[in-house]
Amino acid sequence: MRIVVCDDEPLARERLVRIVQESGHEVVAQATTGAEAIIAVKTQQPDVILLDIRMPEMDGVRCATALNELEHPPAIIFVTAYDHYAIAAFKANAVGYLLKPANKDELLEALGKAKSLNAAQLNEIRKLEDPTARPIREHIAARTHRGVELIKLTDIYYCTADQKYVKVRHKNGFVLIDETLKELEQEFGARLFRVHRNALINLSYLDFLETIDPGQYQVCFKGIDETLSVSRRHLSALRDKIQSV
Repeated sequence: MRIVVCDDEPLARERLVRIVQESGHEVVAQATTGAEAIIAVKTQQPDVILLDIRMPEMDGVRCATALNELEHPPAIIFVTAYDHYAIAAFKANAVGYLLKPANKDELLEALGKAKSLNAAQLNEIRKLEDPTARPIREHIAARTHRGVELIKLTDIYYCTADQKYVKVRHKNGFVLIDETLKELEQEFGARLFRVHRNALINLSYLDFLETIDPGQYQVCFKGIDETLSVSRRHLSALRDKIQSV
């Protein structure tokens, strides 16, 4: 793949360039600021950009937002020393988020994801479906003791409000995220369905609606034994949704 590397730290940039080249990919340009990266992308038309976040003049998130407005944007992989930008990064349509110093295996895995379906391809698909559609994330980012953990939307069973956080139940356990249920519902409304003021479920894992007492219902999931209560307010909409699937 043709790759642009953008990092204002020379040693970090050189390390990424070395890993990319040793892996058989081509570095078509290097940049030290977001503004330089945009120029490099416009002139070189790369498949992927490896992008730092904390940079002078224009940071990586602002740069990514600008790149996504191009007719053929590259796939964006952030490589940064800071884990707290993950949510902003994926809202900017990043396909990867690596913490420095990113090792070769992590970088190659991220490049593999970018190669399978890069941001330009996703953008073209969305244009065909809806010319006004904004980029849609396929992951939710959570900060854990391991750093930033990316949870595939397709691996999520449900999300529930947990005080000031949201608890996400996925195939490998639970994580807490800073986003609200309302934000998740607005962004992923076609896939995450509200069954209670404190709960969203992934319709892909909905098994059946069960009556537990007169007027009381709960949803059961495929693959796990857990259940969630359904409020009367959302019961009718859920029944309609089940019948339409």
